Amino acid sequence: MRRFFSIIVTIICVLHANAQVTGKVIDSKTREVLDYVNVYYEGKNVGEQTDENGRFVIKEDSTLHELTVSSMGYQIQKVKLKEFGKNKDITIKLVPDSKTLSGVTVSARKGKYSRKNNPAVELMKKVIANKKMSDLRSKDFFTYTKYEKMTFSLNEVSDKVFDEGEYKRFAFLKDHVEVQPLTGKLTLPLTVDETLSETYYRKDPKSEKQIIKGESNKGVTELVNTGEILTTTLKDVFTDVNIYEEECRLLQYPFRSPIADNAISFYRYYLQDTIFIEKDKVVDVGFLPNNQQDFGFSGHLFITLDPDSTFQVRRVELTIPRRSDVNFVENMIISQDFTELDTGDRIASTNDMLVELKLTKWLGKFQVQKVTRLSDVSFEEIPRSLFKQIKGNVFREPDASMQDDDYWNKYRAVQLTSSEDKMDGFLDKLTHIKGFKYVLFGFKALVENFVETGDSLHPSRIDIGPVNTMISANHYDGLRLRASALTTANLSPHLFANGYVAYGTQHQNIYWKGQLTYAFNKKAYLPREFPQRNLSVYWIDDIVSPFDKFVPTDKDNMFLALRSSTVDQYNHTRELRVDYTHEYEYGLKLNGQFTSTRNHPVDALFFQRLDGVGAPMNNPDKWVPSITTAEFKFGVTYEPNVTYINTKQRRIKVNHDAPILSFSHTCGVNGIFGGQYNYNVTEIGLYKRIYMRQFGKFDADIKAGAQWNKVPFPLLIHPAANTSYIIEDNTFYLISNLEFLNDRYASLLSEWDLNGWLFNRIPLLKRLKWRECIGINVLWGQLTDKNNPASSGYTDKDLFYFPGHFRADGTYEQNTVCMDKNKPYIEWRVGIHNIFKLIEIDYVRRLTYLDDPNTNKWGIRFKVRMTF
Repeated sequence: MRRFFSIIVTIICVLHANAQVTGKVIDSKTREVLDYVNVYYEGKNVGEQTDENGRFVIKEDSTLHELTVSSMGYQIQKVKLKEFGKNKDITIKLVPDSKTLSGVTVSARKGKYSRKNNPAVELMKKVIANKKMSDLRSKDFFTYTKYEKMTFSLNEVSDKVFDEGEYKRFAFLKDHVEVQPLTGKLTLPLTVDETLSETYYRKDPKSEKQIIKGESNKGVTELVNTGEILTTTLKDVFTDVNIYEEECRLLQYPFRSPIADNAISFYRYYLQDTIFIEKDKVVDVGFLPNNQQDFGFSGHLFITLDPDSTFQVRRVELTIPRRSDVNFVENMIISQDFTELDTGDRIASTNDMLVELKLTKWLGKFQVQKVTRLSDVSFEEIPRSLFKQIKGNVFREPDASMQDDDYWNKYRAVQLTSSEDKMDGFLDKLTHIKGFKYVLFGFKALVENFVETGDSLHPSRIDIGPVNTMISANHYDGLRLRASALTTANLSPHLFANGYVAYGTQHQNIYWKGQLTYAFNKKAYLPREFPQRNLSVYWIDDIVSPFDKFVPTDKDNMFLALRSSTVDQYNHTRELRVDYTHEYEYGLKLNGQFTSTRNHPVDALFFQRLDGVGAPMNNPDKWVPSITTAEFKFGVTYEPNVTYINTKQRRIKVNHDAPILSFSHTCGVNGIFGGQYNYNVTEIGLYKRIYMRQFGKFDADIKAGAQWNKVPFPLLIHPAANTSYIIEDNTFYLISNLEFLNDRYASLLSEWDLNGWLFNRIPLLKRLKWRECIGINVLWGQLTDKNNPASSGYTDKDLFYFPGHFRADGTYEQNTVCMDKNKPYIEWRVGIHNIFKLIEIDYVRRLTYLDDPNTNKWGIRFKVRMTF
């Protein structure tokens, strides 16, 4: 199998040679170097632009023998290349060529770019001033039908490899390889997804609804039960670009529109030529960002020049500057045609996108192609009832994913290619390769973290995992072994079970968890799929540390076993919980639960009532063996337009654009299910991501809460502490276990990801494409007198001594610090991410509460972080 797997990797990694053509471009008269000159292979969509020193580097192709060089105000020049591998340090001289565009004389450039007296800038000011007249969202109503096809392919493959040696067994792949017309490269389609939808828009009150009429997903994602991860991620990353918005969201980043209100200060514009697009006379305006490593487009706007012109965009061609700081994207081509309706309005009826990706050398190259067509556009008034009937922004008709070939043949606006049409046959041949099922098995275990018990003919009803929890360690158990499993929708689409059995070798304890979930809406594979309408019952018998609930990954994740400080205070918890969650498509989530919990302290943790002595005794006979609580909790969260991808372990939000508002109240009741305490805890939260254009993005997570009653310390509020070396969002990094206990608190967890804004301006660093981030975490806390053991002189027997450790001499050292309400806890961090396009390293330092010699004053944290 190892040999077979190496063959598959070799096939994926077949790439062209990496020879390069290098040189510089100068003015033939003045000998000045020319920046931002286009150097490209005509008709192949492969090109570069010269840098500020007039230099360029472009990939050499043995099948192409001529470069085209063009720039505003100069004659286009064709340059014949020498034999392959010998085209280094070419000097290209461009000849000035003055000409007139619609009465405006354009001459060869002299000196640096200037907005003053620049005819291109004056024209763009008119386009920007008139853009609202062309924006569809200025209409009171509109509807349209939208067809979208997205294809994910291996790129730059070679069909010759399948004719040689043992690779002949994969000869069927050769029949599936096809030429990409835009690039001339060979591609191997892996997935093809089609969507047909109708969009309804109302300006006042503003509302936009999308009804999905048909969905089709074919390809290798069918081999993986969580294959929608790829489809959902691709759709979120490669979204439609709307140049009439100030920011165009693409690659999960906001790109400045070339016709944004403030685009003049962000972009450079150059008049290129006047041409005809069908019957429309247009002027070609080239543009690119002032700083090409900022998140902006380069390309061409074609502006109408009719006598009564309102300076409408007739066509736009977008790409990303070659020196952009965007990861993984080797080439991007976006082309939109704005056709004129009978009303005189223009819509982007044709929207094509092609993106060439290179993730790593060993994974090879990929291509994403997306085609979109709009039709049946209408501006007629839409009945109000339609907006009331559709809950959420997107509604899928029940039979959307069950449309047959006749349906798609009728409504498909762009025909499938031969390879796309034969995707089912491709999959069938792929799965019948000898040894393929073992490769697929290993892939699923590695990527999905679960092992399936079925096959293609008998889908898995029970999955074993998570794999990364099978072996872990902690201070109390020592080595910990665990076996976990869950049922899938292949067993029942409504009733699900999951659980684990664990064994701690140090004390030879056996732990377990069981969960039953009934989903009121039918699930495709797992009960957590959005939207949840789930009733669950949990039984738990395990050891738990106070901060486990703040970490989104499984507490037995082997990578979390590496701790920055010793965690030796645990509760052996026995818990029964009944939970109901109801999610609405528009982002509202309601949750109600009842929990009965018995906590028995273990390891260095103990409970001892106050006795007036002022310090606890190292005598277990004096300790409280356990406490029991019974509580009801109600929570509401609102997160508009939330989108998730489902893994077998948890749901992951695809984007963080929407704000999150949350509220919860917990009521503990004495006397039911053994509950010993009455208490009330209220918490509120607000999360918001703010995009700061070229300055990156800023995340702020604000929380506040109160424990209103007198309770022993296990029922006070613990801050979201993370004692591992792994970076976890929305946690404190240097707060020790049980260091702060409060009954009033407010916290701010923030990060400013500058996204390379600073490093891109430092000559040596910008080549590395590292990105910088800074953050500050603040906790304001208060412990009122009723919950402070010292306030009563340690005589209030309703309270416990705060946790700590007994020294060798028998004296007691308390862990917990009572916070000064006027002195917040503050930690700041500075980090570098995008190291090897994968790794983030942060330095964290504590600024307050420095007196305890046992606390960490600083630390280093790590994270795997892949972003565009």
